[in-house]
Amino acid sequence: MAVYTDVSEPQLAEFIGAYDIGELLSYKGIAEGVENSNFLLRTTAGTYILTLYEKRVNRSDLPFFVGLMEHLAERGLSCPLPVHTRGGESLGELSGRPAAIFTFLEGMWTRRPAPQHCRAVGAALAGMHGKAADFPLHRRNGLAVADWRPLFESCGDRVDGIEAGLAAEIGAELDFVEANWPADLPKGVIHADLFPDNVFFLSGELSGLIDFYFACNDLLAYDLAIAVCAWCFEQDGSFNITKGRALIGGYASVRPLSAAELVALPVLCRGAALRFLLTRLYDWLTVPDDSFVTKKDPMEYLGKLRFHRSVKSVSDYGYDDERVTA
Repeated sequence: MAVYTDVSEPQLAEFIGAYDIGELLSYKGIAEGVENSNFLLRTTAGTYILTLYEKRVNRSDLPFFVGLMEHLAERGLSCPLPVHTRGGESLGELSGRPAAIFTFLEGMWTRRPAPQHCRAVGAALAGMHGKAADFPLHRRNGLAVADWRPLFESCGDRVDGIEAGLAAEIGAELDFVEANWPADLPKGVIHADLFPDNVFFLSGELSGLIDFYFACNDLLAYDLAIAVCAWCFEQDGSFNITKGRALIGGYASVRPLSAAELVALPVLCRGAALRFLLTRLYDWLTVPDDSFVTKKDPMEYLGKLRFHRSVKSVSDYGYDDERVTA
């Protein structure tokens, strides 16, 4: 469920009165998503998305997120576009929450990604990186490598209650990633959360990217590693090498990867799996069941981490490059 703050019809009608989007016809909550409250709005002028930003979103980050979507849309990336009030504002206040209205993006996310979806996602991610290259705002990644150990330590002594020996395994993984994380790879604005439910397809073609609320500045290849984790594993936890080849190849077809990035990709994938393992673990152990946060099973990402630990080179992901695999 992704409606955590109720909105009454009179409140909403007053709120949209500041916009040139016609009169309210209907609205309903959108069940998907885990961080914010989202509503589908229908007005006499069309269809829109209303987002209320909940407690885990820092208000000071909203200009970065909203500005990034405007920047990307202006450069041709298909993503929700913030609607401005008559006074030129893209952010407002509704039911005690920061709120914004966005254009409606046609399409649906795929529950069963195929290689062609993965290739399209890789190409779209590289395109986003290119279009965001001149975005003037900067946001530190609040879940960067330096933040992972404190997050793990905040889980307390209950980690082994999920699986015996898990605390020691995560501790060793943190030691490895901290010692081997690359520092001199190309950086820029990354999406940082490009899971299947954040990519829309329409008639088999990628129609747009959504949910930029983890976007930040970090290693570009790390964003690719997050996508590998999110798109290239099957429901039984096995890695699909055909999807891996398609995703990485799609990315490289738009933004060629350097040899250093390809060499670092296994470490970056281990880090990506560890990052999502830790955030899921933290929520699983510390967030009350009646909280607005939707808790996800951390064990999925433990399995992915263990796979990445076995990877020797990028060729194990299905992508061969003579610079690093000869």
